[in-house]
Amino acid sequence: MKQKDQAGDGVVVVGICGSIRRGSYTRMAVQIALRGAQELGALTGLIDLKDYHLVFCDGKEDESTLPEDVFKLRREVSRAGGIILGTPEYHGSFSGVLKNALDLMGFDEIEGKMIGLVGVSGGALGAVHALNSLRAVGRALHAWVIPEQASIPEAWKVFDESGTLKDSDLEKRLKEVGRQVARFAYLHTSEKAQEFLRAWEGAPLNPGGAKE
Repeated sequence: MKQKDQAGDGVVVVGICGSIRRGSYTRMAVQIALRGAQELGALTGLIDLKDYHLVFCDGKEDESTLPEDVFKLRREVSRAGGIILGTPEYHGSFSGVLKNALDLMGFDEIEGKMIGLVGVSGGALGAVHALNSLRAVGRALHAWVIPEQASIPEAWKVFDESGTLKDSDLEKRLKEVGRQVARFAYLHTSEKAQEFLRAWEGAPLNPGGAKE
């Protein structure tokens, strides 16, 4: 059933899990964030990097020998209006798996997209450093990184084996990341929103007229 706070039909949001660990808490967190996007009517999909055969990005211009999964990844991200990036925090930054996946893409796939950030850690400080690094990457790729983000400390304490969060506040925060990505992706592509912005930009500085 459609909800009143609706992202709109046709909005696609993908979540990229930047962990290939079996039973990954990052994967669980991204799936919850995607459910938030679904609640606004977005079409969602999980890109689980453990299922992709990706090579290390070496900067070569000849891509004829790249595995098909590299092009599959690019296609799936290209068709999305919103992206949720999920990562564990390793040594104060985001995972090498996610960094390599992002390096294999670029402006063609990510520029102008709405990005939400989700991070988990085993320690008490959460994944703030990893998310700050990802925020810088999003800016470098000319994406719109939403202010809302979710950092989950001591993830091993708050998830059960089925991927359910024991902390309802953290669940709400994760879902809100997904909702915001879906909502802003819709607004960014909505013709009505574009018409409004064009009208706003073309409006006189003082529509009410100058004061005497």
